[in-house]
Amino acid sequence: MKHGSSTKGPSVTTVPAGVKTGLDVLVDDEMRALKGQRVALLGHPASVDRRLTHLLDACVAHGVTLVRLFGPEHGILGDAQDMAHVEGSRDARTGVPVVSLYGPTRESLFLQARDLDGVDVLVCDLQDIGSRYYTFAYTIAFAMRAAAQAGVKCVVLDRPNPIGGALVEGGDVDARFSSFVGEYPLAMRTGLTLGELARLFADVDGHGGALEVVWMQGWHRALPFSSTGLPWVLPSPNMPTVDTALVYPGGCLYEGTNLSEGRGTTRPFELVGAPYIDDPAAFAAKATAQGVPGCTLRPCFFRPTFQKHAGKLCGGVQVHVVDPLAFRPVRASVAILHAARTFAGFDWRRETYEFVSDRLAIDLLFGSDAQRLLLERGASVDDVMASMSAGAARYQPLRARFLHAAYAGPAGEAGAR
Repeated sequence: MKHGSSTKGPSVTTVPAGVKTGLDVLVDDEMRALKGQRVALLGHPASVDRRLTHLLDACVAHGVTLVRLFGPEHGILGDAQDMAHVEGSRDARTGVPVVSLYGPTRESLFLQARDLDGVDVLVCDLQDIGSRYYTFAYTIAFAMRAAAQAGVKCVVLDRPNPIGGALVEGGDVDARFSSFVGEYPLAMRTGLTLGELARLFADVDGHGGALEVVWMQGWHRALPFSSTGLPWVLPSPNMPTVDTALVYPGGCLYEGTNLSEGRGTTRPFELVGAPYIDDPAAFAAKATAQGVPGCTLRPCFFRPTFQKHAGKLCGGVQVHVVDPLAFRPVRASVAILHAARTFAGFDWRRETYEFVSDRLAIDLLFGSDAQRLLLERGASVDDVMASMSAGAARYQPLRARFLHAAYAGPAGEAGAR
């Protein structure tokens, strides 16, 4: 979606048979559930149906009364980079006010009950990517709190977890390290859809009665995104492909270091390196020796065009996933961090990160300082991963309570561990 866009969707008349998202279900019913209601939307560029018609365009086409638009991190247009503040605005075509939920302070992240004055229904449609750090889920959690306080119905339109809903990896969040990359005690790879996460958030926060999830049709936990028949629209500037989403549960850890995580290249989170890594082959060999199932670490050089080390030649590796079912992104990235620490020049990120300045970013991302301390002591990747086992064990029964039964598929929850 962009300001001034046509109310008509793309000229696609047929689509592959396959999964229907929550938005598809709503559109196929001609949005009757929203007729006669004053509606606010929380969306971004990936809020499209299977014909690539945006949620806003679909609402306009079906005569839904829109009174407010909300945009998460990166903005409702998806043009802002990570941690870039976004100002409020007004949609040029509809005249509807746009409220930013990612401004210069942590307080700006929280949708306020007063922002829902004159609203009957808040519709949330954000493509999640299955990782605890991805902030869109928390924006919806905070919006749900405001909706409950304001007595406004909150409708979450479910979408596939693009990296599957069966596998879980990594520990949960120690309350001392809660932040906008870990607001709830989730594993690093959640194994949940956004609708399931919304149910978990509502239960933890005690306002489940205000939530309605429009569930998908035809999706199950082990279904690859490539088999859904759905288009992929990048939900944020550095999430261009489903391949990116697959490495992200580990790749986001690089944000807590002075390694480039590949922002400013065409393969963010798959490329990782820095100018001080002068021997990429040795770097790859050291990481591989720690055990990186399901992937090959290819030594390489790259030159980011922006963000960390912009314009500088970086030695590093590209993570090539060769077996998605065997691949463990958190383990692979811990192995890469283990290897990177052997190069002079490596350091943890020490600047403010997601509005937090009194704890290291890497600790916020891990959800604990235990993993960093182990790495600093030279512990093996096996030991670092073992340090997260208790958190993973706590998360599994919490997750199990919110699995949507219709998503079990023919194999049920087989392979969920």
